[in-house]
Amino acid sequence: MQKDLAEKMIDAAIEMLRFSYSPYSGFKVGAALLAENGKIYTGCNIENAAYTPTNCAERTAFFKAVSEGEHDFKAICIVGGKDGVLTEYAPPCGVCRQVMMEFCDPEKFLIILAVSKEKYDIFTLKELLPLGFGPGNLKMPK
Repeated sequence: MQKDLAEKMIDAAIEMLRFSYSPYSGFKVGAALLAENGKIYTGCNIENAAYTPTNCAERTAFFKAVSEGEHDFKAICIVGGKDGVLTEYAPPCGVCRQVMMEFCDPEKFLIILAVSKEKYDIFTLKELLPLGFGPGNLKMPK
């Protein structure tokens, strides 16, 4: 991935921290999802008093993109921290990784975990979800 594109995604994810609705945990998360066509979809975490209906930033970005007809993705950047202070990586939860498996090639889809434009690492979905279950597992053998 090009450094300038990674930095653009990091900036977009950090910008989303201000929209985080996290009154219970105080842990703000922002995400920037890059579609194959170059468009970036953003998301933030949205908590709920009942906890289970809470939605992660990554899924917010994916659901926003899919609801607008997008199904092809290249990468996502995720940032997060208590009270929006970025001190360490905020990797995607298992549910978010499963959503990524639904729409992304685990060998090619990139996950950028960042603290800043100077401190980030890039992983493939397969690295973060080895032996993932996806649409291919449901295909009938020929």
